Amino acid sequence: MSEAGTRAGDIVVQVHAQLREAILSGDVRPGEKTSQAELARDLGVGRTPLREAVRMLQNEGLVLAEPNRRVEIASLSVEDVEELYVARIALELAAARITLPQLTESDIAELEGLMAQMAHLGGGGPDGNGHHDRIALFRVPHRAFHERFVMKAGPRLAALISELFDHSERYRRIYGAAAADHFARRQLEHRAMLDAAAARDADGLAEMMALHYVDTARLVANALDPESPLTRLRTTVAVLAPGAMRAFG
Repeated sequence: MSEAGTRAGDIVVQVHAQLREAILSGDVRPGEKTSQAELARDLGVGRTPLREAVRMLQNEGLVLAEPNRRVEIASLSVEDVEELYVARIALELAAARITLPQLTESDIAELEGLMAQMAHLGGGGPDGNGHHDRIALFRVPHRAFHERFVMKAGPRLAALISELFDHSERYRRIYGAAAADHFARRQLEHRAMLDAAAARDADGLAEMMALHYVDTARLVANALDPESPLTRLRTTVAVLAPGAMRAFG
C-alpha cells in the first residue's frame, strides 16, 4: 500500500473511533439524524473517509442507512438490550468456563486489584467536583475486570464479547446502571464473581455472572418498557445458569 493509502486508512480509523465513542457515550443521541456532509464538516475530514467510517458503524449496527446520504444513529429499545444480554450471557459463560482453569494466582491477584480500583473510583454520589471524571476512570478497571474472566477463550470470541460489552455500555450510561445508587449492589456481584473464580467454582461463577447481567438488563428494560416479559433472557438463563433465575424475582 502506498504512503497516501496508508494515511487515508489511518484517517478512516480515527474518524470511526471518534464517531463510535460519541455514539457509545451518548454524546450523539440515539435516533438523532444528520447528514454525512454535516458530520464531515464537524469532524474536519473529507467525505470519503467519513463515508467509510459510517459504513463500518452501519455494519456494527450503531448507524442506520438512509437514502440521500442521511445518517441516523440507532435507537435504543428493550428488544435490543434483551438481545445484547442474551448474547453476553451465552458467550461469556462459555468463555468463563474455558478461562477459569487457566487463571493463575497472579490473575486472581490482578482481579483483587481491579476490585480495589473500582471501589476507589466508583463510590459516592454526584458531588459537582469530579464525579463524572471518576465514573469515566471507573470504566477502565471495570472493563478490565470483566475481560479477565473471558481472556483465555480465544481472539475471535474475545472480539465478539468486547463489541457486546461496548454496546451494553451505551445502555448502562444512559439508563443509570453505572450510577452511584446502584454501585454497592454491582460491587457485591463483582465480589461474588471473584470469590467463585478464586474457589475454582465454574458453576458458581456462571451463576454469579448471569445474576450480574440479568440485574443490569432488568434495570434498563424497566426504564424502557416495564411490561416486557424478557422471555428470551429468561429462557437463556434457565438453560445456562438456572440458579440465576432468582434474579427475575
